[in-house]
Amino acid sequence: MATNFDFLKSTDKNLFDIITEAEKLYRDEYFEQCMGQTRRFGEHVCKDVLGNRRTTEETFDDMLATLKDKSKGNPQEKEFLDDLYFLKKNGNKSVHGATVKKDGLVALECLQRAFEVAISYSVFKNGPSDKLMRLQYDTELMLTGKKNKSLSERYSQAKIKAQKTKSFEEKPKKLVNKTTNKKQAKKYKVQKEKTSKISLFWIIMLIAFTMSLTTIGLLMLSAVKP
Repeated sequence: MATNFDFLKSTDKNLFDIITEAEKLYRDEYFEQCMGQTRRFGEHVCKDVLGNRRTTEETFDDMLATLKDKSKGNPQEKEFLDDLYFLKKNGNKSVHGATVKKDGLVALECLQRAFEVAISYSVFKNGPSDKLMRLQYDTELMLTGKKNKSLSERYSQAKIKAQKTKSFEEKPKKLVNKTTNKKQAKKYKVQKEKTSKISLFWIIMLIAFTMSLTTIGLLMLSAVKP
C-alpha cells in the first residue's frame, strides 16, 4: 500500500514505520492516537538530527531547545523547528489531556507537518533533490493508498484512450466497406454471367433463324426449278 512517506523508507526504516502507523491510525479514526504517534515521530527525528551534539537532553522539550540554540536562524530551519513544536504540543494534548476531543482536522495537520519534517530530514540526510522538493502531501493517497496521477499522466492516458476509440470506430467501417465490396463484386459476377447467358441465347436464336431462312430459300428454289 502506497503512502506519502515512501521516500523515507530507504533513509530510515524506523521513522518510516512510525509515521505510516500514524497514517493508519488516522484512517481508522483514532485521531488522538494519530497525534501521539506524530509526536513520537518528531521526537525521534529531533534526536537523530542532534546526533552527537546531544549531551544531557532527555525530553523532547530539552532536545528542541538545544536544536533551537544551535540553529543558524535561516527560514528552512525555522520552519523545521515550528513543525516539530507543533507536533510536540498537539501530541502532548492528545496524551495528557483530561478530556480528549476527537479532532480529525488537527490530526490531519499533524500528518502534514510530519510530512514537511520528513522532507527536511531527508534533505539533511541525503541532500536536496528536485523530485523530493516537488513532493506534496496527498490526503487521498493517505486515505486510499492509491496515488493520484499527475496532469500529464492523465492527459497521456486520455490521448491513448481517444486513439484506441478512434481506431475501434474506424475498424467496423473498413469491415463494412470490405463486405460491401464483396457483395458488389458478387452482384457484378452474377449480372455478368446472366448477361453472358442472354447473349448466348440470342446468338443461338439468330443462328437458328438464319438457318431456317436458308432452308426456306432452298425449298423455294427447288419448287421454282423445272
